[in-house]
Amino acid sequence: MKKITVVIPCYNEEMNVGPITEAVEHVFREALPAYDYDILLIDNDSTDSTRDRIRLLCAKDKRIRAIFNAKNFGQFNSPYYAMLQSDGDATILMAADFQDPPEMIPKYVAAWEEGFRIAIGIKTHSEENPLMYRLRSLYYKMIRRMSDVDQIEQFTGFGLYDRKFIDVLRKLDDPTPFLRGIVAELGFRRKEIPYDQPRRRAGKTSNNFYRLYDAAMLSVTSYTKFGLRLATFVGAITMIVSIVVALVYLILKLIYWDRFQAGLAPLLIGMLFLGAVIIFFIGMMGEYVLTINQRVMRRPLVVEEERLNFDAAGETAGEALRTAPEVQAEARTQ
Repeated sequence: MKKITVVIPCYNEEMNVGPITEAVEHVFREALPAYDYDILLIDNDSTDSTRDRIRLLCAKDKRIRAIFNAKNFGQFNSPYYAMLQSDGDATILMAADFQDPPEMIPKYVAAWEEGFRIAIGIKTHSEENPLMYRLRSLYYKMIRRMSDVDQIEQFTGFGLYDRKFIDVLRKLDDPTPFLRGIVAELGFRRKEIPYDQPRRRAGKTSNNFYRLYDAAMLSVTSYTKFGLRLATFVGAITMIVSIVVALVYLILKLIYWDRFQAGLAPLLIGMLFLGAVIIFFIGMMGEYVLTINQRVMRRPLVVEEERLNFDAAGETAGEALRTAPEVQAEARTQ
């Protein structure tokens, strides 16, 4: 019997963690009875009662496993790390807030059985804020045009991934993973399945401007040369324009020595413009340097505080302070 691991990242999802596990169990019980499954919840240091509810779920059902992070390691590291801990023939990644509909799971499994190593959901409509949806669409199109890798529009990571692809992720050992880009760059043959994204079932989203900006800059610095090339081109164009303007002013001053008064306004405007351009591109290059720095430092994806219901796999429940390289090294030796 094939086994499917469903990975569900959690952060302050006390109202959703119970219903989402029930919904997943219902899908497998009613639509996929021929498959074995388990549910892996990874909590990214929630500040509400999410962990207490996860403990109750794990106590009632050994098919529900959990990893508690020692702190919040970000919206990308935590789910990616959980995928590396899955042991199913396939792994499904989905959100806890029901914006990734559980009803899509049978469609993913059907595509997997057709021979696709990856089956992903593509949003065709969303009940979120219309402005945010349009801004996301614009962002996806912009990244797709700028990137050397063919990026996937309206893809959030929701989908099914074969064990062979998970093995590829383990070998990458990337300290700053961006799953959406990795799927586009290194993924196997995939099937894209459209779906309508519903509203969040309960609670408030943890996404804010900083988190969205962080996601955008990670994709820009990881998969595009746009920022650096733009700095080169704008710098060259600004230099040419400055030389032309300087020559024009010099000629006018030589011809109309007594009548031509340049004044300080052009000089001041030029200095402010050049200063703004320099500061902008220093910041842009700083984003690239920050990404390089994170990769060079080789910090772990996640530091665990506790594990629940991993005893069956030969691991001690409550094992603390496990890092990604340690777990990956164990996985390679098995």
